[in-house]
Amino acid sequence: MTERIASQVTSMHNVVMLGLLLGAGLSGSIGGSSASVSDTLAQRVHGGRIVAEAAPTQPAPPATFNAKVDAYYDQLRTKLRWLPVRFAGDVLHTPDAQSRLLLVQSAAHRAGLDKVGLSYADVYGIINAETSWIPRMGASKDGTPNLGIAQFEPATARAVGLTDPLDPVQAVHAAALHLKDAARWSSRRIANLKLTPEEHATKLREGVSIYYNLSSKGRSTWNGLNTAKLPIETQRHIANARVGAREAAELESQLAQLKSRMNQPALMTASFQGNGG
Repeated sequence: MTERIASQVTSMHNVVMLGLLLGAGLSGSIGGSSASVSDTLAQRVHGGRIVAEAAPTQPAPPATFNAKVDAYYDQLRTKLRWLPVRFAGDVLHTPDAQSRLLLVQSAAHRAGLDKVGLSYADVYGIINAETSWIPRMGASKDGTPNLGIAQFEPATARAVGLTDPLDPVQAVHAAALHLKDAARWSSRRIANLKLTPEEHATKLREGVSIYYNLSSKGRSTWNGLNTAKLPIETQRHIANARVGAREAAELESQLAQLKSRMNQPALMTASFQGNGG
């Protein structure tokens, strides 16, 4: 049911986003059907620091966001376009389709997600699971505020070097680095399972959502086989991230087709009338 509802939101998003690109001037209206605020980055920080994970034999250096690349991020901001949407009675703004893809592709490239088996679609999926791409205020179960499009807690943002969690450009790039850490953790959890490449890819991404959604204690119970026993919020996060990743691939395909059609030479038609003899 969750995935079906999310798919309906996805279809509506696609129509709205592509309509904007076609110059139709459409605006979206989203009620309460977007992904619920989760514990993605909640409970990862206690006393102002990230909870330590069990390290591999040769631990990778922690992913730290560099917010000082001002020129790059400033240039990226100028390329973003925003679409008004109605959420919980308020008019907020979401990046249009092209801006979303630009953000996640940049973030995935700079984070080197291909090295851990992930891609830009996974960044898109996590943001979809967190906020349905509508920057807003959320809260963890303990009341800690979750900020912006990636729902960073203030302490977590400070710990990873994110100076402004309300800035979507910074937040999406920082989230991509968290995905990299999450994928490494997930890969270790499923290392001993006998999986086909397709099964491994699916389980790896389940683990990414689990790492984001649960506390260190909560996610430590996951062994790759007991996903169905996890809290419903975590299962919803997994489903919404999966739907979001599919949406990213669909949007990229649709935008490529649209650009291809727009770049084709215009066809001229002529209508001839007889002169009566």
